[in-house]
Amino acid sequence: MRVGVVEHAVRRIREELLPRFPNVDGVVGLEHSYGCGVAIDATDAAIPIRTLRNISLNPNFGGTAMVVSLGCEKLQPDRLLPPGTLPGGGGGPEFGLVTLQDDRHVGFQSMVGSIMAMAEEHLERLDRRRRETCPAADLVVGMQCGGSDAFSGVTANPALGVASDLLVRAGATVMFSEVTEVRDGIDQLTARAVDGGVAEAMIREMRWYDDYLSRGQVDRSANTTPGNKAGGLSNIVEKAMGSIIKSGTAPIAGVVAPGERARTKGLLYAATPASDFICGTLQTAAGMNLHVFTTGRGTPYGLAEVPVIKVATRSDLARRWHDLMDVDAGRIATGEATIEEVGWELFRLMLDVASGRRRTWAERWKLHNALVLFNPAPVT
Repeated sequence: MRVGVVEHAVRRIREELLPRFPNVDGVVGLEHSYGCGVAIDATDAAIPIRTLRNISLNPNFGGTAMVVSLGCEKLQPDRLLPPGTLPGGGGGPEFGLVTLQDDRHVGFQSMVGSIMAMAEEHLERLDRRRRETCPAADLVVGMQCGGSDAFSGVTANPALGVASDLLVRAGATVMFSEVTEVRDGIDQLTARAVDGGVAEAMIREMRWYDDYLSRGQVDRSANTTPGNKAGGLSNIVEKAMGSIIKSGTAPIAGVVAPGERARTKGLLYAATPASDFICGTLQTAAGMNLHVFTTGRGTPYGLAEVPVIKVATRSDLARRWHDLMDVDAGRIATGEATIEEVGWELFRLMLDVASGRRRTWAERWKLHNALVLFNPAPVT
């Protein structure tokens, strides 16, 4: 996508078209810098390509999307969405394509006009949809922690683990991630795998990432950030224990490789870097439709594509960031609530947010982080 044109078109679509379609919540521009000077034949290039493809299939987009192409990039639209990669039948996603270098476009306004005309067709189709009652089993929840501190593994993450177990018990899909944050506790994870194939898949993803870091001469123990250390975390092993506990106690039913879609229900390990932005992007590609983010140091993290529930590990942070944090898990440390009570609170909040009964602070403020692709392929 070309950032300037898409941003301009999306702004006009929101202002001029969207008010006419009350059953459409919003319009999102997924902008990225991949495509022109990046190798697309390398093995590693498959990750960003399938990430983009699978993000477009995320159910939060209502089964419709548009592709805005410059025209001369290496990653051509037919390479991104080749025949056979999309679900078939009349109920599958519907895509539109606008190519900016098309000879029919005379000037910038012509490009924007083409985008808006196609967007109007999609909005008309989306506006005919209505909210329907669905079971909790239809939820795909992504879990992540960022700006972790010494309380992450004591309050917020254990409570999220309780909520994760409740979701899995209800038949939902729950994903936890961040390779370097669980790598040093891999024995705890393989022991919970439903079978040897899942355990081997986890080991394979850890090995792949070890090799990836080695190519860049990066030590995985460097994951612990200055903010983590200021918050009381001393090393990556300690951080790993706190990160793993948010996965609860359920058996691990499957592994999702970077950029792939989740195809199994239950508790899944989605292999992603620890970067908040990249992890959120890959979990969105995996099919996440609700995100829970725990933090001890604080972060105004949010996604345009998915509602984000923010959980503070300390009551002090929850008070200072009263209009950014949705849940105060610090009450566990002060004795005002138990881990199980906050876990149930999180579970109920997830159902309310997914149902449209509650809006998170990130939704209210429209905190939208950029789409950041995990791209190990070379750039020419």
